[in-house]
Amino acid sequence: MQLSDLGQRICILGPSNSGKSTLAEAIARKRDLKIVHLDQLYHVPNTDWKPRPIDEFVALHDAAIAGDCWVMEGNYSKCMPQRFLRATGLILLDISTPASLLRYFRRTWFERERRGALEGGHDSVKWNMIYHISVTTQKSRKRYSIMFDQIDLPKVRLSSINTINKCYEQWGLKR
Repeated sequence: MQLSDLGQRICILGPSNSGKSTLAEAIARKRDLKIVHLDQLYHVPNTDWKPRPIDEFVALHDAAIAGDCWVMEGNYSKCMPQRFLRATGLILLDISTPASLLRYFRRTWFERERRGALEGGHDSVKWNMIYHISVTTQKSRKRYSIMFDQIDLPKVRLSSINTINKCYEQWGLKR
């Protein structure tokens, strides 16, 4: 599949630390699309990842999907129905749990400037995040796989870091 086949409103889903933000920024640069990091809409800036009230998040999300051209990365199942109604393409990153955990530790320990970071926030290793990646993501992975198979949009599933890297090459993306 060519990147252009995904249209002008692309959703990127996947487990935490699978590379959604990095891929979204590369696509946004290549296709001149607005980038939307859902973590930045869901959390209050200048906090330690404090969630916004849900109605405030939904309003921000719905305003973002109203745009004509965007690449949006993040999951947030509550808002998927309206997001998919506006989307023209879908990318599902489906890397393994050990790879996600390794990337989480690398990101929190070694990356000071990371894509999709919360303004004024500070990444640190948190037990609830380790639990989320190790346990919660397993349930979500099955649900996203079923949803991916059923959705009627141009779509691509990238199920390993190698597959993701090949996509960067094929689509002419720069990290």
